[in-house]
Amino acid sequence: MSSMKEIRIEKVTFNMSTGAPGPELEKAKKLLKMITGKKIVTTTTHKRSTFGVAKGRDIGAMTTLRGEEAKNVLTKLFQSLENKIKATQFDANGNFSLGIEEYINIPGINYDPDIGIMGFDVSVSLERPGYRVKKRSYARSKVGNAHRITTEEAMEWVKKEFKVDIV
Repeated sequence: MSSMKEIRIEKVTFNMSTGAPGPELEKAKKLLKMITGKKIVTTTTHKRSTFGVAKGRDIGAMTTLRGEEAKNVLTKLFQSLENKIKATQFDANGNFSLGIEEYINIPGINYDPDIGIMGFDVSVSLERPGYRVKKRSYARSKVGNAHRITTEEAMEWVKKEFKVDIV
């Protein structure tokens, strides 16, 4: 296989939504910091919604991991899910998402009474070498159809890389 066809992790994004600012948001930030060890960014509302939340309110927390640390954390997350993932969790571009119901299921993470029991969402973006052409500022271009990652390719890569069963 060509080195340009190898699939790799672009980024792993952790997201927790609390719906309102306050102590729940601070707990979410503390939990994400404990799991990833990275800086946490607060997410805000962008416009008035039907749920009556005002514009500019802090409603969640997120952080992003890349490279080797993303792979290590993802291995632990798969272990907490008993190395199983549903085929419906993959999208058409080969990316996939996970939901962790309780953080205490993750190996190496202990229960913190200050946080309580919380869950979070994880989105994993995959890429191939050469995907930079769609993001660069100069001579931006599209990634060709033959170079895009299909759902089946992503599933096979996850099976091989993380020894995960797809149900």
